[in-house]
Amino acid sequence: MRGTFGNIRLRNFLVPDMEGNWTLHFPDKKLSSIYRAAMEYQAEEVPLIVLAGKEYGTGSSRDWAAKGTRLLGVEAVIAESFERIHRSNLIGMGVLPLQFKDGENRESLGLTGFESHEITGIADDLKPGKELNVTAKSEDGKTNSFQVIARVDTPEELNYYKHGGILQYVLRQLL
Repeated sequence: MRGTFGNIRLRNFLVPDMEGNWTLHFPDKKLSSIYRAAMEYQAEEVPLIVLAGKEYGTGSSRDWAAKGTRLLGVEAVIAESFERIHRSNLIGMGVLPLQFKDGENRESLGLTGFESHEITGIADDLKPGKELNVTAKSEDGKTNSFQVIARVDTPEELNYYKHGGILQYVLRQLL
């Protein structure tokens, strides 16, 4: 878990002048390792999302990267695109992969990462390719709403996601 998001080539735009596994913990904006911040958020019962760019998951040890992401408390990843196998591995761990609509990304939508996000439409008959609404609320109270595409691409993946991941799905089938 401590190594998840630890690659020095990854850039966290919350701390643009630093490399490696650094982030800010909110609301105090205290500099922290990603692992430590994630553990604090878990203790505070704050669900997490990741805002990402293109080909999210490329070059990683994909199965472990998905496990680490889930163990850190990440509920969803919103990206411009996903590496094919990593997207599937996220679902297998119960993490919802969401994709910005064509031509949109965090920059074009004015997202800084300092917002809180609410994703609606997941519980309302989630299906492959469904468009979901995201509302980002900035620190000054302004809201920005946009749509993302649920990258749960098959009915089987939908079953895995609805059960919280493939392991929980298999265990429930055995019971």
